[in-house]
Amino acid sequence: MRVKRSLVSAVLAAGLALSLVACNGDSKPDSASTPSATPTPTPTASSTTPTVAPTTPAAPKPRTKAELTKALLGLSDMPSGFAVDDSGDGEDDGSGISSTDSRCKEVVKLFNADTAPGSIATAGVVFSGGESGPFVQEDLDALPSAAAATALVNRAKAAIRSCKKVRLTLTGAGTSPARISEISTPKAGTARVGVRFAATSGPLEGFQVTFVIAALGDVVLGMSFDDPSLIGDGVTLAAAKANRTLGTAKAGT
Repeated sequence: MRVKRSLVSAVLAAGLALSLVACNGDSKPDSASTPSATPTPTPTASSTTPTVAPTTPAAPKPRTKAELTKALLGLSDMPSGFAVDDSGDGEDDGSGISSTDSRCKEVVKLFNADTAPGSIATAGVVFSGGESGPFVQEDLDALPSAAAATALVNRAKAAIRSCKKVRLTLTGAGTSPARISEISTPKAGTARVGVRFAATSGPLEGFQVTFVIAALGDVVLGMSFDDPSLIGDGVTLAAAKANRTLGTAKAGT
């Protein structure tokens, strides 16, 4: 099947928007006291005990879309022949995945969503090697913390492992059964997972798209490819640039 931009746009644009359940676990800081070198006599009415206010580290400045955009891959990072593809911006043509299997409920929810409810900021770019592809999409989502980013990736991994088959619909092309398979990914971040959706029969037979997501500190890197040969270099380059630009490498890679 000759894959056209209209066939892959919805799958690529679906991204990896995962519902994130925020865990608020604030704990009270230990109160500080002033030690005494000698026994303290019984205080008189005029004596006072000094108090030391606990110090709270300043919260990190929230990341912005502009900051994330600078950390995305650029044309200079891509192989010759690629261009930025904005033809699918804002598209919602009804394409997506579906399943009647309760074990696939989470996968359907995650991969059909348009946004990541838990993200603070997001930025993305799509590259095209021509009208028929290949296509590469990169998304960066800032989460409230590194722990939240890792939890999001692990949630996606659990959902993927519980579901093996879905139905893939591409508007204008039809609907086909698709096999879900977890794949190995380049080492990137504190947690990572790769998944491939491959149509096994019907009008979309032969079509496949692969997603890779990784937690880079408090930022989640999401990439999608319709050409598996681009995954290794693509993920490695994207993770390295994001870590370098955002300073997420020190949070663990």
